[in-house]
Amino acid sequence: MKNLRLPLFVLGLLGGLALAEDPAMSAADTAWMLVATGLVLLMTPALAFFYGGLVRSKNVLNTMMMSFSALGFVGVAWALLGYSLALSGEGNFIGDLRFAFLSNVGLENSGAIASITIPHLLWMVFQGTFAIITAALVSGAIVERMRFPAFLLFITLWSLVVYAPIAKWVWGGGFLADLGAWDFAGGTVVHINAGIAALVAALVLGPRKDFGRQAILPHNVPFVLLGAAFLWFGWFGFNAGSAWAANATAGLALANTILAPAATLVVWSLLDLFRTGRVTAVGLATAIVVGLVVITPAAAFVAPIYALAMGAIGAFPSYFVLLWRAKSGLDDSLDVFAAHGVAGMAGAVLTGVFAQESVNGLFNGLIAGNPAQVLIQAFAVLIAVVYSAGMTFLLLKLVGLLTALKASPKEEGLGMDVTQHGEEAYTSGEGAILVRSEAPKPSAQPKPVGGTD
Repeated sequence: MKNLRLPLFVLGLLGGLALAEDPAMSAADTAWMLVATGLVLLMTPALAFFYGGLVRSKNVLNTMMMSFSALGFVGVAWALLGYSLALSGEGNFIGDLRFAFLSNVGLENSGAIASITIPHLLWMVFQGTFAIITAALVSGAIVERMRFPAFLLFITLWSLVVYAPIAKWVWGGGFLADLGAWDFAGGTVVHINAGIAALVAALVLGPRKDFGRQAILPHNVPFVLLGAAFLWFGWFGFNAGSAWAANATAGLALANTILAPAATLVVWSLLDLFRTGRVTAVGLATAIVVGLVVITPAAAFVAPIYALAMGAIGAFPSYFVLLWRAKSGLDDSLDVFAAHGVAGMAGAVLTGVFAQESVNGLFNGLIAGNPAQVLIQAFAVLIAVVYSAGMTFLLLKLVGLLTALKASPKEEGLGMDVTQHGEEAYTSGEGAILVRSEAPKPSAQPKPVGGTD
């Protein structure tokens, strides 16, 4: 192993020198985007812990595996087809196949975006981490009842049929971009999209068998806090990485990614105190996520003081929609619609209110004399809602024709961990539940009527 160190070091040095010699390629930007890509990828395991802590102990592995499986199934779908559909071509609605199966995706700094200063391959992978986390977010609405094979098929198709087109419309030079709708890091493409898909999925599958009949409580609140902490940490790559460079724009996005959730946390806590007299840990973790979602579309478009305002204002709609959902018959298990869909809508519209060209160099919002931007943002929200809802519904019906969507009441009762994976997160006593089914016992032979034995 010692003999390999010098050649590897020399190769790395030569590679760095080659990068530095290319005036169109930036070593600093590349280094930052390597880090940012890792941070966004971390968000999916973080989401697994956040969601996993919120469910009952008999379903924690299944819930976490829904997020982890997206790393593979959506990641592969993105590399083979999704990236090309989302971020290639000159069309307004869908990309072409020039990058399918990673054709023409190399280490050059040209590709879908002509002006990037990082390797094309790195940019493709960075964008892929967004597709992965978006699909994983949807799972929070249907945990504890959707069969795992159906989920895998659904998120794979969903990433191609729903996520990729909306990404094209907003980020790939599509018709919403031409209209002037702005989404810096995924308010519309990621959070509204996932929140609406989650709502539709919850309605199609129907409630859990115990919903409304018994309290369904989080089994591990420290997991929830751990997940929220790592989501916030990973979100620096999500928002600041969307600058695609190590520059002032990334610095502004990072600062706003700290300030907005901080403001949401304060307002959410005060709302809890006024309503119940206490602040819950689950509520605090939810507030952090809501604040992160609200600032995402505006992360580099608004001044820091307005990031605080957006975080504070954005707490209200999600908080009260969450309260409404808890009293309704809607079993959005982990409140994906309230935390992501509603907060994403609020953030997208507020971007049109607080954006300033003096800050972002691109466009003004309402406070800077351009009220039309609010209407443009709202129109983009409407388009995303209608498309995501309609296509998600059709995909679920299609998957349901191929395999059962929902676990049986008996499977739900035993737990999705055992019935879907043959595993348990926690054992009790001397061992785990026996996974195999017992052979049926032979029925007793009836005695003959009359005659002799």
